[in-house]
Amino acid sequence: MAESRWGRVLLKLSGEAFADSSIGSGIDAVVVKRLAEEVADAVDALSVQIAIVVGGGNIFRGLKGASRGMDRATADNMGMLATVINALALQDALEDVGQPTRVQTAIQMSQVAEPYIRRRATRHLEKGRVVIFAAGTGNPYFTTDTTAALRAAEIEADVILKGTHSGVDGVYSADPKLDKDATRFDEIPFMDVVAKGLRVMDLTAITFCKDNNLPILVFDVMTPGNLRRALAGEAIGTLVQ
Repeated sequence: MAESRWGRVLLKLSGEAFADSSIGSGIDAVVVKRLAEEVADAVDALSVQIAIVVGGGNIFRGLKGASRGMDRATADNMGMLATVINALALQDALEDVGQPTRVQTAIQMSQVAEPYIRRRATRHLEKGRVVIFAAGTGNPYFTTDTTAALRAAEIEADVILKGTHSGVDGVYSADPKLDKDATRFDEIPFMDVVAKGLRVMDLTAITFCKDNNLPILVFDVMTPGNLRRALAGEAIGTLVQ
């Protein structure tokens, strides 16, 4: 059986990846099902343990609510609840294709998901279950990028797979949609990401990953087959380390 380049990974998906493209929000069941199929295929074929953090921007984004006059903490709490909706949708799609899954939330809601417990999460992964971390860190003012970095370190993941959804297939010297001369990096150090102000993850997450020697692979997760290619070690996306 083929093996993954990494034994345990954390996949970061934005909420926008789940959005219905016709309206730019909501949940597109077809997209969620395809992503679930790719995750399940990778677990089965590559002997890899996969944890997932999903955002909530397709439903509600805390920063946007705050920009319209809402209390920031309240808006962020609403955003964290939006991630739970996406996590449950992804769990349903994964289990529909036969992949055992657990959702763990940083805000307790025992009727719908387990509370986040690090040792329980790692045990689920060891048993071949996909674990979806929802509700962010449980605290306002922190993004799901920071959640991904924190959870990856806690479960001792080997890498964060940062899946992009807008057709950008890695880290570029400039926005490739605005600058035709922008070049893609195959690899780039953390400090260059910070110094150049490149948009990979938020600064808190990047700094945390640097301090904890946690590499980030940025790749286009919306292209069918890319998740398996990335895990198999093919030259895909940009490795930040």
